[in-house]
Amino acid sequence: MSIIVKASDLKFRYPRDVANRENPKFSGLPDLAPFNRHDLYEILPLLSAVMNELESSDGEVLHLVEDVLNEMPSFIITRGEVFDYLQGSAKECLRQ
Repeated sequence: MSIIVKASDLKFRYPRDVANRENPKFSGLPDLAPFNRHDLYEILPLLSAVMNELESSDGEVLHLVEDVLNEMPSFIITRGEVFDYLQGSAKECLRQ
């Protein structure tokens, strides 16, 4: 199952860093590149990867992951760290 998150699926609106749009984005672990949490073009592939890891296409789960993203501590910097944090936090929340 391959899930692709689109901007219209998201709960929040995010700015676009058009100048860096064509730069490589998250494609899997390990990824030590810094994550720009204020760029829709960075957020979409990362959320798609998290939703695939969770094996869910549920909009409520996506919104939960978005909430975690927006409350994530600022010391989580790389794409790999963000991916691990989001999927781990979502799994914890969904177990309850």
